[in-house]
Amino acid sequence: MKLGIDAVGVDRLALAVRRSGDGFLRKAYTQAELDYCQGSAERLAGRWAAKEAVIKCFDGTGICFPRRKIEVLPGPNGAPRVRLLGDSAGAAIELSITHHSGLAVAAATLVMPGPVTALPLLEPPPAVDLPERPKDGHKGTFGTVVVLAGSLGLTGAAYLSATAAARSGAGLVKLLVADSLYPILAAKCTEVMATPVPEVAPGAVGHLAHEAVARQFQGAKAALIGPGLGRDRSTWRLIGDLVLEVGCPLVIDADALNALAEGRRALSRLPQGRVLTPHPGEMARLTGSPVPRDQPGRVEVARRAAEAWKAVVVLKGARTVVAAPDGEVSEDPHEVPALASGGTGDVLGGLIAGLIAQGLQPFTAAVTGVYIHGEAGRQVAARLGDAGLLASDLLGEIPFLQKLLREGRQRWQVEA
Repeated sequence: MKLGIDAVGVDRLALAVRRSGDGFLRKAYTQAELDYCQGSAERLAGRWAAKEAVIKCFDGTGICFPRRKIEVLPGPNGAPRVRLLGDSAGAAIELSITHHSGLAVAAATLVMPGPVTALPLLEPPPAVDLPERPKDGHKGTFGTVVVLAGSLGLTGAAYLSATAAARSGAGLVKLLVADSLYPILAAKCTEVMATPVPEVAPGAVGHLAHEAVARQFQGAKAALIGPGLGRDRSTWRLIGDLVLEVGCPLVIDADALNALAEGRRALSRLPQGRVLTPHPGEMARLTGSPVPRDQPGRVEVARRAAEAWKAVVVLKGARTVVAAPDGEVSEDPHEVPALASGGTGDVLGGLIAGLIAQGLQPFTAAVTGVYIHGEAGRQVAARLGDAGLLASDLLGEIPFLQKLLREGRQRWQVEA
């Protein structure tokens, strides 16, 4: 699965039409699009952004469509629908268009046909489990996840973490983002409820909006704080309060971990149900000591931290270690260098939060999420190689791997 995003100013598009007229329009739009737009600059800008987003989706696939061969018209329910005028090699595209503050913003998601698994699955650790999916279940059955993520220049972290929570099977996912980032995330996250909250600086949430942000967590079954939140001092102050106050199980990741490292006293006061997901650098900042590179040393560091902080600790890396406050430890079997790519940790955080929302205990959710995440990376790497994996490549693997795990040995072979 690949994602393309584009934005264009409505006034800018109107100026291009005035300058270049009919020749410009017929190079970029089909006749059916021109008939639909009826000269509306807003509609033309929406289609232009959509075409650019679709073109970006195909980057690296060997398939190329010029704007004139990409037709964007309303579908039967009024939502925009893409028609590719040529050989699309079975590609399927989902599209959303939104308008805000004079901008047309479009997000396109591309799914190419092909094998989902290339290797037999590695044997999962004993603690791996999956939530029940009752036949009469509904959105409320599978829980709501609230994600606080993203800042100026880091909107991808918000998209990846929230979408991973949705891909895990959570019933609803609410993504809290700074007000000025809302148009971008509203277009990116078509299946996630992007929700603007007050900002203290462009693209940054902060302590002045503490009450407004805290209210958004009411009713959640799980939450995630941290991916891409940035390092504004007011943001870190807000994080310091939320990690102690949020009433549901909470996954603490990325910049939320950096905020805790600034005020380590909060670590000893964390409520139950907290899951911390540091990579070795973040773990070193949290503990004040370098993390050993050998696996026994990593296990011991994670175990001691979990006991001291009374939280589940996920020490990321090859053979990720998950430690519980009661001393239980699980080591994941995966060693996948392809996962050493920006954004993959955001996917893991959202996946764990989504599994908790569906009823798994934090330790079980962490072990299960780490396994699915590692196996998703392993399967993608088998097709693409050990370099070039994008974090978004993992998202489409998550539900299929859960399906295989549920079906058990009848559908997949365990590799000894």
